[in-house]
Amino acid sequence: MAETGKGVTAGKLAINVQKRLTRAQEKVLQKLGKADETRDAAFEEMVANFNKQMAEGTKLQRDLKAYLTAVKTMHDASRRLQDCLADMYEPDWFGKEEMDTLTEDTDTLWLDYHQNITDKSLISMDTYLAQFPDIKARIAKRDRKMVDFDSARHHFSSLQKGKKKDEAKIAKAEEDLGRAQKIFEELNVELQDELPSLWDNRVGVYVNTFQGLAGHQEKFHRDMSKLSQNLNDIMTKLEEQRQLKKDGTAAAKTGDCAKSEEANHSESACSPPKRPGPPPSRPPPRLTPSPDQRQQHAGLLEDEASVPDANTDSTTTTTQQSAVANGSDGDLPPGFAYKVKAIHDYAATDGDELELKMGDAVLVLAFDNPDEQDDGWLLGVKESHWVQNKDISAKGVFPENFTQRV
Repeated sequence: MAETGKGVTAGKLAINVQKRLTRAQEKVLQKLGKADETRDAAFEEMVANFNKQMAEGTKLQRDLKAYLTAVKTMHDASRRLQDCLADMYEPDWFGKEEMDTLTEDTDTLWLDYHQNITDKSLISMDTYLAQFPDIKARIAKRDRKMVDFDSARHHFSSLQKGKKKDEAKIAKAEEDLGRAQKIFEELNVELQDELPSLWDNRVGVYVNTFQGLAGHQEKFHRDMSKLSQNLNDIMTKLEEQRQLKKDGTAAAKTGDCAKSEEANHSESACSPPKRPGPPPSRPPPRLTPSPDQRQQHAGLLEDEASVPDANTDSTTTTTQQSAVANGSDGDLPPGFAYKVKAIHDYAATDGDELELKMGDAVLVLAFDNPDEQDDGWLLGVKESHWVQNKDISAKGVFPENFTQRV
C-alpha cells in the first residue's frame, strides 16, 4: 500500500476522512433535530470547570513569571546602587570592610530570593499546568467518540426501521454500535473520575504556591531589614566621626585664639571685628545701662579706690572696689567684679565669645584695656569652670542684655 506521509497510509487517511465526513453529517442531523444527541449536563459542567481552571492557572503562571522578572530588575538596580556606594566609600572611612561585606551579602540575598521563588513556586506551577494539554486532548477525543457513538446508534436504528431489512447489514451496524459505545464510555468514565479530582486539587496548588511565596518574602525582607540596619549603623558612625573631627578642629582653633589674646592683650589675627548688638530676632530682655548710669557706677568705684588700705595688696583693693559697687557680692572670689545669671541661651559666633545656657552663672571680669570693651558686652568666666579649675583661661565676652545680675 502506497505511503502518503510519515507513518500514514492511503487507507488510513481514507478512513480518517470518512470519519470526519460521518461526524459532520451527524452533527448536521442533530442540529436539524433529525437525530438524537447524547447530552450529559454533569460532564459539561466538569468541562466548563476544567476550562476555567486551566485559564486561571495559565494567568497565575504568567503573573508569577512577571513577578520574577520584577525581582530580577530590582536585584540589578540594588546591585548597581550598592556598587556605586562601595566605589564612593573611601578606604580611610569608618567601616570600609563592613561596607564591602554588606554589598556582597545584599547581592547574595537577592540571588537566593529569586532562585527560591523559581524552584519552589514557578516550577511547581509549571508541573501543575503540564497535565492540562493531555486532558484537553482527551476531552476533545471523547467528544469525537460521542459523535461516532451517536452516528452508529442512528445508523443501526435506521436499518431496523427500514422496510427492507438486511440482516447482515443490521448485524454489522449493531457490532459497530457496540464498538463505538465501548470506546466512548471508556473515555467518558476516565474523564468523569479525573476532572472532579483535578478541580479539587487547584486549592492545594494555590495554597502551596502562595504560602511558599509568602514564606520566601518574609525571610527575604527579614534578612534585608538586618542588612539595612547594619548599613544605617555604619552611616551613623561615619557621621559621628566626621562631626567629632570637625568639633576637634574648631576647639583647637578657639584655644589658639584664646592663648594669643591672653598673651598679647591686644588686637591680633584672632581678635574678632567690632560686634553688633544681639540679633534683632532676639530682642534684649532689658535695656543696656545708660551712659549716665555707667558714669555713676564708675564714679562710685573711683571714690572707693581713693581710700586704700595699707595692709592689703592691689588684688584686695580691687576686690573691695567690687564689693562696694555690688553690696551683696562681697563673697566673690578675688579679681571678679560681680556675678550675673544667663536669662537666655546665647550661641557663640566667634572664638573669644562665651557660650551661654539659660541659668548659667558667670563671674564678670574687668577688661585689661577698657578700649577693647564693646558697648553692651561683658567679659567673664563661667562660675562652674572657676570652681573646678580656679583659672580664667576659659574667659570670654558675652552680651550683657542676655544676663541679669544676681
